[in-house]
Amino acid sequence: MNTTLVMGPVLFNWTPEDWRDFHFRMADEADVDVVCVGEVVCSKRAPFFEPYMADVIERLLAADKQVILSTLALIMNKREMKSVRDTAAIDEDNIIVEANDVSAVALLGGRPHAVGPFVNVYNEGTLAYLARNGARSVCLPVELGMDALGALAKDSPAELEVMVFGRLPLAISARCYHARAHGLHKDGCQYVCIEDADGMEVETLDGEPFLAINGVQTLSHAYTDLSAAVPDLLDLGIRRLRLSPHASVDMVAVSETYRAVIDGKTAPDEASERLSALAGDATFCNGYINNQTGYTFS
Repeated sequence: MNTTLVMGPVLFNWTPEDWRDFHFRMADEADVDVVCVGEVVCSKRAPFFEPYMADVIERLLAADKQVILSTLALIMNKREMKSVRDTAAIDEDNIIVEANDVSAVALLGGRPHAVGPFVNVYNEGTLAYLARNGARSVCLPVELGMDALGALAKDSPAELEVMVFGRLPLAISARCYHARAHGLHKDGCQYVCIEDADGMEVETLDGEPFLAINGVQTLSHAYTDLSAAVPDLLDLGIRRLRLSPHASVDMVAVSETYRAVIDGKTAPDEASERLSALAGDATFCNGYINNQTGYTFS
């Protein structure tokens, strides 16, 4: 079976031009099969990207990439619900909608769709229900270990996907941490999250790196790197691997590195060294998949 490499949605607030150019580069240069577009974290950001959305989708389709339209992970008002309904109603060739909230799952019932990592899928019953509802692929929650992944992968009725690179999305809230950190209210946030293209780093009271904040979202401080686990994931039958975009990392080079591991052209330990060089000062983690504390790396 072929392995599908997925570029996940941009979780951060980038300038519209940077957002557009990133996706153009994914179309023209990246060795990925699927590219996710759409605002997942904060609906207030979406209008800035809308003028470029059609051009981005057209460029990706012209490059033979499958396009996934990712929906919001947290819906809090009628305007956001309408946005999800409008996205769920899209029915075009080579475009599929990804549900990141159970309301989107309901709206997409009976039609082929994807399920993102923000929907809690922890057991075979949930996975079976989602597949019956029309899910063709399910990106599993980031905190699952290899044993849990193996149990879900056994006789799975849908293609399973695992996030293998990038800061891990851990939680999402109605409160905007970014605004609060700058002494602002959520409704008057001034879009300060744009100052942190890969998230705002958070330390403990002892000054130790802890988490990263992206508007209303909490992420891991460390970047996950599961290149060493790719052979085991493939052995389990998991054939979809997701990369999460970051502004400070050459994501084309990241995609090439993971493709080389998938194809057996690069050893996992060599891939880890290459990714470490690409990510500069970033630290890495792979604790969850090894059934250890999430921030650890081994």
